[in-house]
Amino acid sequence: MVPLGATTAFAQLRGHGGPVRALAISPDGQTAVTGSFDSTAIRWSLTRNAADQVLHFHADAVNAVVLLRDGRAATAGADGRIAIWTPGRTEPDAVLEGHTAPIASLAASPDGRMLASASWDQTLRLWPLTGGAPRVLEGHAQNVNGVAFAPDGRTLVSVGYDQSVRIWPLSGPAAPTVVAMPSPLNAVAIGGDGEIAAGGADGRVYFLTGNGARAGAAAAGPRPVISLAISPDGALLAAAGIGGSVAMIDRKTRELARTLVGPGLPVWSVAFLPDSRTLLTGGADNIVRRWNAVTGEPVDSLLIEAAGDPLAAYAGDRGAEIFRACVACHTLGAEQANRAGPTLAGLFGRRIATAPGYHFSEALKRLDIVWTPETVSKLFEIGPAAYTPGTKMPEQRIGSEADRAALVQFLARATRK
Repeated sequence: MVPLGATTAFAQLRGHGGPVRALAISPDGQTAVTGSFDSTAIRWSLTRNAADQVLHFHADAVNAVVLLRDGRAATAGADGRIAIWTPGRTEPDAVLEGHTAPIASLAASPDGRMLASASWDQTLRLWPLTGGAPRVLEGHAQNVNGVAFAPDGRTLVSVGYDQSVRIWPLSGPAAPTVVAMPSPLNAVAIGGDGEIAAGGADGRVYFLTGNGARAGAAAAGPRPVISLAISPDGALLAAAGIGGSVAMIDRKTRELARTLVGPGLPVWSVAFLPDSRTLLTGGADNIVRRWNAVTGEPVDSLLIEAAGDPLAAYAGDRGAEIFRACVACHTLGAEQANRAGPTLAGLFGRRIATAPGYHFSEALKRLDIVWTPETVSKLFEIGPAAYTPGTKMPEQRIGSEADRAALVQFLARATRK
């Protein structure tokens, strides 16, 4: 961890011991809160580029963070719990429990009275921040990955692996508007004008009006979109992908304005500063990076760090090229450490959730799967959400039987101890 109160000459924020899964910025741009696979959250001073406080509570990855109107923060994790924090205190003010699976997303209502949570138990919950029982919203058929309030506070929008956007009215008992989409969805953001943006596992961003009418789409890249943010002035949408780049999309034209290219590792979280020109990204290399969203250039000239290609020895191998989407989270050799996901060394013949030195969810430990060419192929045929419910792995599928076979053949060679 960085020493509390330390300063740095660079724009990066370094302190987490795992991928930065979640990121939120205060309305005045002075404070950020991040959550990580290392099970901690950090409150940062953006004026000093230094950590003010490390928050220890969750028993698993911190998947979602949000800053509340009163200056407190809420964090939520793969342990299914939400913690509410007052700055400077070492213990949460309150712990909200009820979800039975990892929480993937949080949102605070515009009036500051409610907190919404989206979970892989296929439900959403609305928590009164003044206390009391939550309202449970049911209807999604698979993991719920994203949640956001409309700017007028009248509706709540959720997205999930079941390829649907759901628009929930918050007054009265009315059923949600359900919009079927062409792809599993990983993230949602809502502009100040009420327009909905949903990020798909197919690398596209889909736009809807506030009442659910389709309003266009934009291609962010070839890999799944896993985080979205809309600039405060409404002009730009940042779509972060598992491939390691961030697509800056012009909301008016639906065109790709520019691409922010980092070190090639998944970008798990994005958030704009109030100036609408500066973007913060949280990545799989454990670093929060600062970008000029208008030019596409990093704020810090030392931002891009050179790294060797871990697949250089497999040049020309079709299976290795398919595996390139996985290399940021998984290593192949017995001498290599776990990353965001466990090492794949000795994969075939190993029971799921038994790789040494990696913290697996209880849901994975209960699955009766042994990794074989057939089970690995099935994982990518139907997707991780369906085959290994409870996984942290982003949703991605390989539709081509030939490509799945090439990947399996590559893994059989590359993971042999």
